[in-house]
Amino acid sequence: MEASTSSTITYGDRPLSGRSPRSRLADPVFRGALAAIAALVLLLIVFFFIFLLDKARPALAHQGVFSFIFATQPNYRLNLIIGLFLWDFFNESTRVGLTSLHAKGFLLGKARLPAWVVVVASAANAVLTMSIFAVIVTTFLFATGRGPSAAGLALFALYAVCLLLIVVGFSLATSILFLRWRDLNQIWEVVLQAGFFVAPIVYPLSILPERFHRLLYFWPPTPVIQFSRAVLVEHAIPSLRGHLYLLAGTAIILATGAAIFRRWRPRAAELL
Repeated sequence: MEASTSSTITYGDRPLSGRSPRSRLADPVFRGALAAIAALVLLLIVFFFIFLLDKARPALAHQGVFSFIFATQPNYRLNLIIGLFLWDFFNESTRVGLTSLHAKGFLLGKARLPAWVVVVASAANAVLTMSIFAVIVTTFLFATGRGPSAAGLALFALYAVCLLLIVVGFSLATSILFLRWRDLNQIWEVVLQAGFFVAPIVYPLSILPERFHRLLYFWPPTPVIQFSRAVLVEHAIPSLRGHLYLLAGTAIILATGAAIFRRWRPRAAELL
């Protein structure tokens, strides 16, 4: 750090003063446009699922949607709880991870810590919450005589680790990009709102036409939620191909996030 004759603070050969991260949140027109886009995305998602349910009308017959679900899905309540907790972990961890460098950036100058440690550590509270949830759910299953096998528990632990690595991948990328584009958190809010409906959380995947299942599996939380339900509740082990897709997707997301973080990390001090 050095001061020039014009009192401009520099970092290396680049001036720091007078340069601010790109953010248009102060612009009411931009904020209004972003809100409109968010509403439009949610509306499109809702209409998409109305369309899918209309395609499933022969299966629903003359029953209501939830009447059909409760009649054909005896484990719906338990599946719903598992889906909600896994989604809450993904939702909360990625939100906190996105702003982690901005919120804890002061630690980078006070302690000799790699910047990625700050990002990864931001998920600690969510990991603790999910661990407690996993203990409660498995205890309940064993207490009611529906406990999963040792292989099922091991696979659930694998899925939880995959979800954590997916969160880390997203957080590494978004936390470093957020320093440059401060509107990113607003965009991620829209993605999460739409993603809640894309993931089969409040509805079972089976009520949708099978040709759409593959599309929903491209959303990273979907396979983790579905596979966790399978091994914990249904006592069924997903296919080897499904596991390979999950591991490959996790590796791609983590590697992409790490690459983006490495690319922008040298400028973190300038952007904080």
